[in-house]
Amino acid sequence: MTAQTEAAQAPDLLYSEAEEDLRSAVRSLLTDRADAPTVIAAIESDTPYDLRLWESLAAGIGAAGLLVPEKLGGQGATHREAAVVLEELGRSVAPAPYLTSSVVATELLLALGAEDGPVADLLGELAAGRKVAVLALPFATPAADGGAAFTGTLDRTVTGVADATAADVLLVPTAEGLYAVEAGGEGVTLQPLVPLDLTRPLATVTLAGATGTRLASAGPAADAVTRALLAGAGLLASEQLGLAEWCLTETVRHTRERHQFNRPVGSFQSLKHRMAQLWLEVVSARAAARNAADALATGSPDAPLAVAVAQAYCSRVAVHAAEECVQLHGGIGMTWEHPAHLYLKRAKADSIAYGTAGRHRETVAELMELPAP
Repeated sequence: MTAQTEAAQAPDLLYSEAEEDLRSAVRSLLTDRADAPTVIAAIESDTPYDLRLWESLAAGIGAAGLLVPEKLGGQGATHREAAVVLEELGRSVAPAPYLTSSVVATELLLALGAEDGPVADLLGELAAGRKVAVLALPFATPAADGGAAFTGTLDRTVTGVADATAADVLLVPTAEGLYAVEAGGEGVTLQPLVPLDLTRPLATVTLAGATGTRLASAGPAADAVTRALLAGAGLLASEQLGLAEWCLTETVRHTRERHQFNRPVGSFQSLKHRMAQLWLEVVSARAAARNAADALATGSPDAPLAVAVAQAYCSRVAVHAAEECVQLHGGIGMTWEHPAHLYLKRAKADSIAYGTAGRHRETVAELMELPAP
């Protein structure tokens, strides 16, 4: 293999100018509409989602349609751009159904390959931000278990569905195929749960006598669900990266400003070592997350391995960064008013979403034919 061929196959881990412009737009919006006091006030209310914020993000910036081709009403971008949006959402822990609707549900519909009919119509609605769709599976479901959900009938109960209370459409797998069910329709009951992470609500979905539109048969739909959950896990790593970056930046800022014994606490060698170690972990997490996003964007055959590596590593880094943020803020980090607890809860919840780190390590071992960890 020549050096040119190797270079052509190397993943692009850098951010393009267009991606940085997108980041700037999303960060500006979230800074204005989803600062810490606003997010804390939202989760204390009955409606954690700011519909005006979602409208601006989804339709105003066009983030909801990044993965959707232009001919279906989207932006025709890739997973790389969607990953940038998720980095910023992780940085602000803003309540928004972006991962569940604009990534997982959208990827599922795209995988069905329809260019017209109900699938294409729903994709257009999602891309325009007029509707939110979620896959009616537990948030913890890994890609390897996606096909196993295609059993039983449309009458079922599913626990732990993320963002179900914000959804207009539920994508429900059954033995007969995949159905689109109106979330507010007859026979559909949504029972909100009390999750650890209040910025991403969970609910129990009960379907009893509900009707829906059949989008695909069970075989093709099972493959599409597997692809959607893989994309969800891969881009979740970017959310975890953004979360970890905020925790590191905020912790460094605080330890520079906080004085003890007439010195900034960040000047103590033990804290320097801890933050230097965390910086190394965050930089490595960025490489893993960008590699996963690039593999998904290019359709690389190594995408399952890249996603498994990213999730196995980024989950741990996000939790570690959030724990350090809480601890090194001292007493203030333990208060409800400081946002550190939001990041710790999101990191903990994300660590079991779309498969645990342990499950992803098993996937790495399987794909590389290594002994099980």
